[in-house]
Formats: sequence, C-alpha cells, structure tokens
Amino acid sequence: MPPYGLPEKIKFCGRCLASNAQPLACNEFKHTPEMKHDYIKFDADGICAACRFFESRKNGVIDWQAREKELLELLAQYRSTDGSFDCLVPGSGGKDSAYASHVLKYKYGMHPLTVTWTPHLYTDIGWKNFQNWIHVGGFDNYLFSPNGKIHRLLARNAFLNLLHPFQPFILGQKTFAPKVAARFGIKLIFYGENQGEYGDKVSVSQKKFVMGGSKDEKGYRLDYAKPTDPPETVFLGGKSLADYFNEGLTYGDLAPFLPADPEILRQHNIEFHYLGYYLKWVPQECYYYAVKHTGFEANPVRTEGTYSKYNSIDDKTDGFFYYTTFIKFGFGRARYDASQEIRNEHITKEEGSTLIKRFDGEFPKRYFPEFLDYIGLSEKEFTDTIDSFRAPHLWEKEKGAWKLKYQE
Repeated sequence: MPPYGLPEKIKFCGRCLASNAQPLACNEFKHTPEMKHDYIKFDADGICAACRFFESRKNGVIDWQAREKELLELLAQYRSTDGSFDCLVPGSGGKDSAYASHVLKYKYGMHPLTVTWTPHLYTDIGWKNFQNWIHVGGFDNYLFSPNGKIHRLLARNAFLNLLHPFQPFILGQKTFAPKVAARFGIKLIFYGENQGEYGDKVSVSQKKFVMGGSKDEKGYRLDYAKPTDPPETVFLGGKSLADYFNEGLTYGDLAPFLPADPEILRQHNIEFHYLGYYLKWVPQECYYYAVKHTGFEANPVRTEGTYSKYNSIDDKTDGFFYYTTFIKFGFGRARYDASQEIRNEHITKEEGSTLIKRFDGEFPKRYFPEFLDYIGLSEKEFTDTIDSFRAPHLWEKEKGAWKLKYQE
C-alpha cells in the first residue's frame, strides 16, 4: 500500500490538470503518517470533482440572485442595531479575507470582528497587507501570537514526522476563530470560498455548518479532539499529547493548537457559513477588490513554486508547505494555481500545462536559511527528511536527480 493511501495509478483531470493525488483540505487533521488521506475524486469520464462543482456555477444550477437573497435573510437575523460585533471573519488581510470582511461591512451593513492567527514568520508584504486591512479597510482585529517556542517546536516535529511544517499554523488558525466567537458571544462565522471549488466533500447545496455539530457535519473539522480525550490519542505534529507531557510541556502550552470543547460551541449555538455559497467567488476578482478597497498589495516578486504574486504571501514558511506537498503527493503550487485558473477560464489548459512544467516543484530557496534556523535543522537533515518521504511509485532517480514518474 502506498504511503498516505496514495492512488496506485496517477491520472490527471481531462479539463483542469488536477491529479487524483491532490489531497483535500480535511487532511490537515490527519495527525499520523498511518492515517489514510482523502483525495480529489474523478468520475467515469475522467473529470475531477472540482470541475464538476464549477459546472454547477456556470450552467444555471445555481441562481445567484436567489443565493444573495438567502444571504440578506441570514444577515438580517444576526445584524446588530448598536454596532456591536455580529459576525466574525478569520483571516490574514490577504485578498480573500479582505474581500469577505469588506463586503460584509460596507455592502451588507454588518459589524464583523476580524481575527488573525500570526504566521510562523511574517513576510514584509504580509505584515503590510495585514496593517492595510485594519487601517485602510477599517476593521477591528484580534491578532493572536502563540508561544513562539512552542510554535517552532510543533513545526519542527510536524516537518520531521509528517513532512508538513505548516500543520501547527493551520490547526491553530482554524480552531482560533470559534474560540473567539464563543468568548464574544458571536454566533455567526464567515469563511471564504466554498471548499467544494477545490474538490472537497461539500455539497453544492450545503450552506451552513454547526460548530460542535455531529460527526455527520461536513466542511472544516474543528472537533478532532476533546478535553476528555486521553492524551495518548490526541496528536500534534505527529506526536501525542502524552509525549509532550513527558517532555515537560503542559496542556496549557498546547491548548492554543487544540479545538474548543464541542459542547461549549453547541451551547453558544455557533455556526459558520461559506460566503462563497451565497456570492460567486472568483479569486482574481477578490484580489482586484482588495487592492481597491483595503490597500492590498501583491508581492513585488513571483512566488517560488508558481507563477502568481498574490496568493499565500504572508509567511516565509509558506513555500515549504507547498514544496513538501509536492514531495509527498507530486502535486505542487503551480498545478494548484493553474487548475483553479483553468476552471475559472482565466487561462487555457495548454497555458496551464506550460506553467506547471516550468514552475511546479520549484525549490523555495529565498527563505531557506531562515526556515532551517526556525525549525532547527541542518541542510543535510532537511534533505534526508525530504527524501525519506518520497513515495517510490511517484519518484525515481535519473542521473542522480529525483524525477516524478507521472507528469501531464
């Protein structure tokens, strides 16, 4: 059996070039190498679930006017009359969170509280865009910075054990929002695009998710652990809480990375919605909107591993998340970006193929020394760990260099 439950045979979508080894967002909560991952599904015609989802946006299945009416009715139930916070928008001040928060506040008259989980290592442009979000866009914000020593330790462990140095950030980021909502008595949380647009298991018709809901609830899994769970069964960075306790850490040290008690979330009756269910979500349009309304700026240089300048530019460790994904699944940042832009009809399949061949899997050397220092590894330890996670049915060595066996 291939590692992570990878497909035995790699194939590519006949429309957007996504591969059947594209992991879904729900895998961020897979905490050990033995846990089988979920991948984007292909139908009998060789078309991926994300492309089929986009068909529903283009062929009249979705009535966007009716969807906006649903949004207006939802917001009317929660809108405060005294200017107090009535919804919560998590984000970094990037194009998506800037768009979502600004539209909710200035078009629909809501009073959002924005919340941000600090990146591992802020980039200059990431910090600038965060400040612009608050000061140019005009938003209240809670910025939470977890204990830096703990964040680094978890990132190191996640790299060594899972080849996923970004996992602690993702877990903290996703579980922080409902904790703040519960503390402030905010019952409505908005995330951005519907994850069905990337092939995740989200129905076209599903619009809300209950925080602390039943196991049948789909979307973000925020209840992967409970305070009553034995420490031997709860994992962070590929190690159990019990392991960390034996090393001298406490539950309080690790609590920011763990979800809120589902029972507390149920008591507060918190639910979250994808704004992309109600409004047609186009990443490029979010970018233009954020530039105009919140002072968002693209990176002055191309992002390593892809061809764009405005996606995921907040964190110096971001490139290593996409690079390690490429190593484990053969699915890199350029393929991810190109697939999305093909679906949105911004580039052709042929153009996407050219961009993938040129940029996918490019090594993120710009911040490499800082990344090594951050997780406390030598270059040799980094390389040895990377190579140990290469699946044999994906990779082969040719003239001393690693090469993917399967490429579109």
